[in-house]
Amino acid sequence: MAFVVVYDACVLYPSTLRDLLIRVAQAGLVQAKWTDRILDEVFGAISENRPDIKPQILERTRTLMIKAVRDCLVTGYEPLIESIDLPDVHDRHVVAAAIRARAQVIVTNNLRDFPSDSLVNWDVEAKSADDFVLDQVHLNQKVVWACVQQIADSWKNPPGTTEDVLVSLERCGLVQSVAELRAA
Repeated sequence: MAFVVVYDACVLYPSTLRDLLIRVAQAGLVQAKWTDRILDEVFGAISENRPDIKPQILERTRTLMIKAVRDCLVTGYEPLIESIDLPDVHDRHVVAAAIRARAQVIVTNNLRDFPSDSLVNWDVEAKSADDFVLDQVHLNQKVVWACVQQIADSWKNPPGTTEDVLVSLERCGLVQSVAELRAA
């Protein structure tokens, strides 16, 4: 069974990063999990920041995400929320989902909201997207590189190259991961 991770809303918001994280899961490097509440955060933020994107497009993307990763939706985590102590009470649902899913890692770029002393009792660790992807590169560089190539191949209008994908991922904060991939 693959390593179980929960993707926080902040790492699913940028489209290229979301695409890479989903492809890493599809490739079998990890078993990715999220909740409807996490997706509500993602698509609520996209809708607010990008009113030019039609609601039907966002709903289609959400549906495709759920179909893309087998058993990705975590349910039944709600009773755990109240027992979790975090600096931001609005993030407790993410930890509750991780506990329910028996995830080892929460992938988030809001590390300050998931301090290790709050997670240690649950055997969960928070990692930035860059550290998480770097771990995947070290685990299987060829698979991660293939995921980057697949993203480039999927960009049609305008067409994209692997360098375009790497530049986009760098803008998403994957500085170490991109450096490692370029060095390969």
